[in-house]
Amino acid sequence: MIFDLRGKRVFVAGHRGMVGSAIVRRLAGEDCDILTVARSELDLLDQAGVRRWMAEHKPDAVVMAAAKVGGILANDTLPVDFLHENLVVQTNVMESAFRSEVQKLLFLGSSCIYPKHAPQPIPEDALLTGPLEPTNEWYAVAKIAGLKLCQAYRRQYGVDYISAMPTNLYGPGDNFDLTSSHVVPALMRKAHEVKSAGERTLQVWGSGRPMREFLHVDDAADALVWLLKNYSGDGHVNVGSGEDISIGELARTILSVVRVEATVTFDATKPDGTPRKLMDVSRLFATGWHPRYSLRDGLEQTYAWFLRHVEKGDVRLGAG
Repeated sequence: MIFDLRGKRVFVAGHRGMVGSAIVRRLAGEDCDILTVARSELDLLDQAGVRRWMAEHKPDAVVMAAAKVGGILANDTLPVDFLHENLVVQTNVMESAFRSEVQKLLFLGSSCIYPKHAPQPIPEDALLTGPLEPTNEWYAVAKIAGLKLCQAYRRQYGVDYISAMPTNLYGPGDNFDLTSSHVVPALMRKAHEVKSAGERTLQVWGSGRPMREFLHVDDAADALVWLLKNYSGDGHVNVGSGEDISIGELARTILSVVRVEATVTFDATKPDGTPRKLMDVSRLFATGWHPRYSLRDGLEQTYAWFLRHVEKGDVRLGAG
């Protein structure tokens, strides 16, 4: 079933984030009205406020990209924030969407929903088959609950709510704060600072051996809009590139992109996280969608964006 976006009012919750802003950019190519709202005008933690806003603006479709996100350090030190805030926000948006008779809703999860030792590549049916990675289980539990809530609305009310699970994303608009960033922006900022300081060593958390999959955020946005238009299934869909790379090799690639000669060292006292996380994207690819960016090209484009925004003062550098 094709969901025609022409003439539709599409609400992107979380439009200021990296993923949400990429979805807004992608939707600009569709003949639809894009609805967004600033946090100063609507707090998604406020159930009554979300209900009022949804009833007043009456979107035809909702993309649920709003979430509290962060890397290993943030997840490990702020478990209440990651569990509670994500549960409340996604529940408020879905419940209000149902009350306002939204025709289609797309919920975005994360590859961290899968067990720490899931089979590789990870198929969608690996969900809930084993223990989660402890360093981000709070965020993962919230996302699993959101996915299941979508399925519950489908089962009980027959509404067209779907879920997609993006892999590790990077690109324009990423978070380069070293206390809360993910691995690509963290390594890119560190490599930039190594270059700026004339240093010759880039230190990486952990052993460097874990394998990770990465997808450029504009590819992710294209896949998500594709699913919004072309997918209407009960099962969630993995969204990724289908390829992975070791953290050590990623660090060396980023050094090359930044154009600095430095040695990569590893801090084995820091956690590695899941040994490998590559998603099975055969369900997505079978629908006819494939990514455009190679990892190298995507990193080059992201670093160019980073440099432009450093010059504008939009990205602060320093102690982190």
